[in-house]
Amino acid sequence: MTTDNLSARQHDDHTSKRKADHIRINLEEDVQSHAFTLFDDLHFEHQALPEFNLDQIETSQTLFSKPLKHPFLISSMTGGTDKAWEINQKLAVAAQNYGLAMGLGSQRAAIENPALEYSFKIRNAAPDILLFANLGAIQLNYGFTIEHCQKAVDMIEADALILHLNPLQEALQPEGNTRFEGLLLKIEHICRTLAVPVIVKEVGWGISGKTAAKLIDAGVSAIDVSGAGGTSWAKVEMYRAKTKTDADVASAFSDWGIPTVESIRQIKQVGNAIPVFASGGIRHGVEAAKAIALGACLAGMAGPFLKAVNESEQALDAICQKIIKELRIAMFAAGAANIHELHNTPLYHW
Repeated sequence: MTTDNLSARQHDDHTSKRKADHIRINLEEDVQSHAFTLFDDLHFEHQALPEFNLDQIETSQTLFSKPLKHPFLISSMTGGTDKAWEINQKLAVAAQNYGLAMGLGSQRAAIENPALEYSFKIRNAAPDILLFANLGAIQLNYGFTIEHCQKAVDMIEADALILHLNPLQEALQPEGNTRFEGLLLKIEHICRTLAVPVIVKEVGWGISGKTAAKLIDAGVSAIDVSGAGGTSWAKVEMYRAKTKTDADVASAFSDWGIPTVESIRQIKQVGNAIPVFASGGIRHGVEAAKAIALGACLAGMAGPFLKAVNESEQALDAICQKIIKELRIAMFAAGAANIHELHNTPLYHW
């Protein structure tokens, strides 16, 4: 084995170990941010006389030419290991059964090592779902090109590509990639060139209106806010840290970020027409309804799905049924018979 091949093999092994660590830490440790999503501050005006029946509520919509039965996104989580393959397969079956959208974890590992592609391939289990490929946007500053982006899309027969932004996580990782200078122009090139829509998302610290305006000008097709209040990847990196100093540094950022509600508001103010995905601390269907009332078209969840799928397929079915039922009842009590009406339902502080 040559020195170059050995180095590549060691890099692949390190990436797979990092992915395995992320799954283990999310399942075994308390990595929830103590930051507030601000959903608790918002309330629907209760409608005592809805003038339609509960079973008449319509939660379907079309996004990127794909029909969705319900406005939920199984947010990007994992890939690159045997455990990740098992998780992705089960999540895909649930997405297919309930008509949900789904994103996969970063496919960088499989781009660099095609032997890992199997852990991302879920189309056979979910032929009809709206499916998102995923790469770290920062990799565009480390040698990735439009060809790599297209390969990620083709690998899983995706309907769109997510480019995720995670500067804080990269800064907290000993192996982090932190050369973000000039990245916007490269994102714009991908948006203008790739054959499928490009979505930009954060990984848990939110996207500001100022940043969203730049991304909209660059040609992104949707923005996933991934605001503060859900999984704290600073806490995840704290548990991965090899030294007390690195753990203390990561801990200092455990509650960093823009609350999910505030991020949605800022983005809608600068680009009301662009589809917004709400994620970051959404834990049930009532919060999903609030996110959609604020202007989001999808409500994304990761942690609750991960814990459920790790427990059993029955638990995964149960959480899908629960959040759909909660959404429908929230719409009924708020007087919104469909997603369009929910978009136009006001929220109040009291």
